[in-house]
Amino acid sequence: MSAPAITLLTDFGTADGYVAEMKGVLLSTAPGIPIIDVTHDVPAHDVEFARLTLARYWRRYPAGTVHVCVVDPGVGSTRAALAVSSGGQWFVGPDNGLLSPALFALDARAVALPIPDTASTTFHGRDVFAPAAARLAIGDTLDDIGEEYAEPIRRRTPQPIRRNDGVIVGEVLTIDRFGNAITNLIARPGSTVRIGELSLPVRRTYADVAEGTAIALTGSTGLIEVAIRNSSAATQYQLHIGQPIHLHS
Repeated sequence: MSAPAITLLTDFGTADGYVAEMKGVLLSTAPGIPIIDVTHDVPAHDVEFARLTLARYWRRYPAGTVHVCVVDPGVGSTRAALAVSSGGQWFVGPDNGLLSPALFALDARAVALPIPDTASTTFHGRDVFAPAAARLAIGDTLDDIGEEYAEPIRRRTPQPIRRNDGVIVGEVLTIDRFGNAITNLIARPGSTVRIGELSLPVRRTYADVAEGTAIALTGSTGLIEVAIRNSSAATQYQLHIGQPIHLHS
């Protein structure tokens, strides 16, 4: 049975033809299967950004979907190339933590893909991951394409810490394209967050404040975000990944 779709997540951009090469490989082996460009604008080499992006969307796709995830600063090194089954879906990508959202599922299983002698040492997306994804998409199994791999790299999102005074200390996980700082905190009714110079009650929606005003609210991931309505909080307040943020009752 063929896959309902193949998704692509990379840091390749769209100016250089790298994505087009991967699509050519996919279409040659798995013609007719829709290819969905999730994004090719992951910041270059930013595995953590890619991991968090994958965590947002993969469970929204139907069973049998094949997810190709290539942010691979270790390409050509001794890092393994993986194919993973998880939650009824398939994943291919480097063993650098990017595939962690799938690997933490109870039914997750990983195999190491062979690296052909003819593969470019700088472009496993085209020569390793796309061919493996295409084979999975047309019905091959993990056992058909790789060897059991017991210890893939798994990265966890940092957990907030509760201090003795009851304050919960979290951090900024990522900055989205709107300049919103997405944190690892979950809001509680009536809570307030403090980050840098800002002290903000957690509100329900952007419309709760005037345009150009800073706001904290629960985003679509269920996590607290610090934003400015119709502007960039990261730019205006110099917010950055890893910055501490405090949640007060």
